[in-house]
Amino acid sequence: MSELPPIEYAFPELRRWEKGAAPYIHVLESGKPGPTVMVASLTHGNEVSGAIVVDALLAAGVKPRQGTLILSFNNIDAYHSFDPKTPFKSRLVDEDFNRVWGRLDQPATTVETKRAQIVRPFVERADLLLDLHSMHDDCVPLMLSGPLDKGVAFAKKIGTPVDIVRDAGHAAGMRMRDFGGFGDPKSPKNALLIETGQHWRASSVVVAKDVAARFLVETGAVEAGDLPADWRQPTPAKQRVVEVTHAIATQSGNFTPARHFEGQETIAKAGTVLGHDDGEAVTTPYDDCVLVMPSSSRPLKAGVTVVRLGRLT
Repeated sequence: MSELPPIEYAFPELRRWEKGAAPYIHVLESGKPGPTVMVASLTHGNEVSGAIVVDALLAAGVKPRQGTLILSFNNIDAYHSFDPKTPFKSRLVDEDFNRVWGRLDQPATTVETKRAQIVRPFVERADLLLDLHSMHDDCVPLMLSGPLDKGVAFAKKIGTPVDIVRDAGHAAGMRMRDFGGFGDPKSPKNALLIETGQHWRASSVVVAKDVAARFLVETGAVEAGDLPADWRQPTPAKQRVVEVTHAIATQSGNFTPARHFEGQETIAKAGTVLGHDDGEAVTTPYDDCVLVMPSSSRPLKAGVTVVRLGRLT
């Protein structure tokens, strides 16, 4: 059995932020016209780098220069269930908070759907959203821009990380970043989802701070001097866009990888076998196929995406 990844930073005590516009959601008004900007963390309860950013913003008393700033800790119950002996378990309580956004008109019967109903009006209010995530496995940071041109353009304005992933989400359900106007090409609303790196690497916190700072300044919510100077990191010389063409979901949870694959690894030849799902070969559909966030090393169940396949554009 493989060893658990190290936890390289201290987790913040978040109970002090329970009281807000809603539990663990804070709305900061500037009193001046401007966009409503939202920074969300803990969409998955064990993805803590984003919570460190939101905790720091609240602790510093950062106020928006214009418009409104919303700061949230989404799946707080999952976070409070964290156990370092089983750290991956606290990703969720009953189901994935980031797959329920296409069925919020149905009765809320799980911890995550009940919490999503609380978070929903704040997400609907937001003009611009940054959802702070991290990854199960070690991988370079990725900016998930969604499938639309406006998302890619926004990611390029942020300027980091190197890889922008243009994708339509997951077969298992709609993500928060695709909800409502964020997923409408005619709407001016826009959203980004940053995957900062492996959950508990100190480098993941560095990426989360950098991207949050850039997002807040780009949206006009704050000025650069309102944030700690050490949050900003050097801007990469260039970015690249990987367009996801296939999302490979396991039919029954019986996917077996052909070998260990790295995130953003490029497979040179079409027809290369990546693994077998219920005995059926899963192969690359074209040359120079990029493997986006392969998840074949973690426990799987039916409908879970095991890897997304993309081409450079």
